[in-house]
Amino acid sequence: MYQQETAPLADSLAWSALFAAVPLLVLFILLGVFRVRAWLAAVTGLALSLLVALVVWSMPADQAFLAASEGAAFGLFPVMWIVVNAIWVYELTRRSGHFDVLQRTFTNISPDIRIQGVIIAFCFGALLEALAGFGAPVAICSVMLVAIGLSPIKAATTALVANTAPVAWGAVATPVITLAQVSGLPLRDVSAMTGRQVPFLALIVPFLLLYLLDGRKGLREVWPLAGVVAVSFAVAQFAVSNYGPVELSDIVAALAAAGAALVFLRRWSPAVIETTMEDDRRTETPHRTEGSGTEPTQEERLSSVAVDDTRRDQYLAFAPYAIVIALFSIVAIPPVKEQLSKATITFGWPGLEIVRPDGSELALTTFKFDWLVTGGTVLLLTGVLTGLVLKLGVADWVKCYGKVLIQLRTAILTVVAVLGLAYVMNTSGMTVTLAAWLAGAGSLFALLSPLLGWFGTAVTGSDTSSNSLFGALQVSAAAETGLDPVLLAASNGSGGVLGKMVSPQNLAIGAAAVGLAGREGELFRSVLKATLILLPVMCLIVVLQASPVLSWMVP
Repeated sequence: MYQQETAPLADSLAWSALFAAVPLLVLFILLGVFRVRAWLAAVTGLALSLLVALVVWSMPADQAFLAASEGAAFGLFPVMWIVVNAIWVYELTRRSGHFDVLQRTFTNISPDIRIQGVIIAFCFGALLEALAGFGAPVAICSVMLVAIGLSPIKAATTALVANTAPVAWGAVATPVITLAQVSGLPLRDVSAMTGRQVPFLALIVPFLLLYLLDGRKGLREVWPLAGVVAVSFAVAQFAVSNYGPVELSDIVAALAAAGAALVFLRRWSPAVIETTMEDDRRTETPHRTEGSGTEPTQEERLSSVAVDDTRRDQYLAFAPYAIVIALFSIVAIPPVKEQLSKATITFGWPGLEIVRPDGSELALTTFKFDWLVTGGTVLLLTGVLTGLVLKLGVADWVKCYGKVLIQLRTAILTVVAVLGLAYVMNTSGMTVTLAAWLAGAGSLFALLSPLLGWFGTAVTGSDTSSNSLFGALQVSAAAETGLDPVLLAASNGSGGVLGKMVSPQNLAIGAAAVGLAGREGELFRSVLKATLILLPVMCLIVVLQASPVLSWMVP
């Protein structure tokens, strides 16, 4: 039996926190500064975490390595189980030729690649996050963005940055539900408070995506579309998270944003239409005002694209994603989910016996093998149905699956190592030490609270995991500092959504999806600016809500 300590180094919380941060600091420095391959940086971080746990925290070696093994197992299931099957679905559609049809169909919505990018990454990605989460939106949207003509690095960056605003209610609101459970606060209050923070990010992200896609020129030319998407998503997300079924917050918001965009595009198009971003080669079509008698026809706008696909081809191209939405929607129905969950196997990780500093049991030592209800299994069934619908042979299924496994081999190693690192930090007590040190900031903790959530998601790759780790601590810190517990608990999840884009786990998923395995450091530097822009915004929102200025927003 191992009992965690909060300040194992000379009874100093500050010195202990400094050593606890070493594995993470080394991991991010190796990725961002020295451009070391992600798998090597992750393995180095894991080794350092084991060393610090053994030497500073005096964690028994068997417990430390068992914790790493549980993290590695979690990395394989459900994380990589989801990613592998998500990319397998893409490979099947690509092998059948229908992904090209999908690309042309999105072009029919608008020939402008920037508009296509926003709709795919933000609207469609939000829907996938609402239904699946755990890396599936990044994996699927990245390859879709490459298919419409974006470079691999720009596609992965766009998908990662877009995967922010919907994360708090991802996987049918799993993060906020988990947050309510671990904090002991009412789910309605936690969801409502989160819904008064995260929608502010939704108002910014579409504009940020335009800047990533085409710089200031993109903002100047396509801002009306970004505004429509941002406002429709934010309003719907706020309304449902506060007054509707919590589980439907992102589903309704994603559909509202997509619907508003399609309606708006029937009456509006940018003055200059960009049909490609590759090597900065652009096709520009001047826009004529309505009534001038020279408005370009749809055929003229799509002159560079072969638009000879039949309706049947288009339906088949969208079939895999319609199947994804349908299956995840069915699984999310409470009676169905309850029946499927009966097959879930929950057990204590063999040999791993750890308690918290107060002597209570550490829930992290319990492994949940929900093989039937997990998103990866749903995506596996999606792949089977996709293969049947697209009339691919079993040999094609096997070849595509083998190709995916080869493509993801380094990403699998990276994710396994990162989750091993996270579990060693969480079980040894290093994460608790870092959180307790931050909580010592007193009233300034309102500023640090979202940073704690960001940190948790950056380490684990999951807002749900971050809420599990720090939800109760945020409530405890609120009691010590006199701040509102609902506000701090919600800010943990709201800050956490911004840590997902820099998480090594999600960087590995994004890089692997577009064939950039080994270049995760480059991808990290691409998304770092976005998180450095958005995180201060969230911190400012929480500080104002903790003050008389916006305290009326706290339920």
